[in-house]
Amino acid sequence: MKNLLSKKLISVITAVLLFPVSLFPQFDDVDFLRSAPADGVKFIEAYLGPWANAFGAGLNGSWYNTAKPHKWTGFDVTLGINMGMVPSSAETFDVETAGFSSSLTGSGTASTIAGPATSGPLMTYSASGITLATFETPPGTAWKYIPVPTLQVGIGLPLGTELKARFFPRIPVEEGDVMLWGAGLMHSITQYIPGNELLPLDVSLFGGYTWLNGNVPIKLMPDMAANWNYSDIDPYTYFNDQQLSATVQAWNVSAIASVNLRVLTFYGGLGYSNTLAKAELKGYYPLPIVAGGTVGEPYVEYNESEESLKKGEDFPNVEIENFSGLRANIGVRLKLAVMTIHVDYTRSQYNVLSAGLGISFR
Repeated sequence: MKNLLSKKLISVITAVLLFPVSLFPQFDDVDFLRSAPADGVKFIEAYLGPWANAFGAGLNGSWYNTAKPHKWTGFDVTLGINMGMVPSSAETFDVETAGFSSSLTGSGTASTIAGPATSGPLMTYSASGITLATFETPPGTAWKYIPVPTLQVGIGLPLGTELKARFFPRIPVEEGDVMLWGAGLMHSITQYIPGNELLPLDVSLFGGYTWLNGNVPIKLMPDMAANWNYSDIDPYTYFNDQQLSATVQAWNVSAIASVNLRVLTFYGGLGYSNTLAKAELKGYYPLPIVAGGTVGEPYVEYNESEESLKKGEDFPNVEIENFSGLRANIGVRLKLAVMTIHVDYTRSQYNVLSAGLGISFR
């Protein structure tokens, strides 16, 4: 029975962690990487940024559901689900102000991954007056809610302090994988107030950090309409190892307070949060180049030269513009014997709705 429950729990966690990945099948063909490496990375940053930031906001959720630390040897185990929300302002971006080079041109508004499920403007990549590639910006998913599960343990330490830790081992899913870990610390301020045992109010300081890494398979093949000139590699299998490896980090510091009644606990916090997302491309990628200019009319070709056959390390690292600023949340916890259920809402640049279920002793 324990093994069955463990397998079911892992399946649920895996499905939730990788849920967003299933929403962008357009990554099976990342045409926008046919441009110069720096432009391809700029597009990834603009397109994926909203989901990365929503992930980061979700990673900062469900750290606490009371401001009262556990007593020495007390502990809790809590499974939380945090729904990071993409604001409407992050559903689209202007391709003319996205920072592309003069080689990649287009005009209009494109969807981010959270935006409308319609293709955007036509982009043209040119060199030496020759059009190397044209592509439409990919559609969004029209999905603005990013679930982030957290499984954490809180352990009571001496001096009114509680240590919190969260961890998911690396979980393989299809051709990708994901893992998560984090640590937090809560310290009681109420303990320094004379007569605090008579107060129903607890106040603490909290700080927490969470790190998530995921690898997502992507696919870029040479353009079928261009000339292929490969002799030492099989292009139909050589590009099968393409991946986007992304890391999202999130931390927050807060002053938190709670009013602890017999069954219900009302809690809230005010503090500062920050997220940071980085990614790198792995594998090999075919890029178009101009060929034939010295012996005849120039044409577009894919070949095995260093200019046309790029490694993931030839692309700049992806750095999603992070968000930071004040965060405020309010919530309620129901405790029945040792079981706890909590729900809270966090207001920040990327809002978060959290819920959780746990067991708590002392």
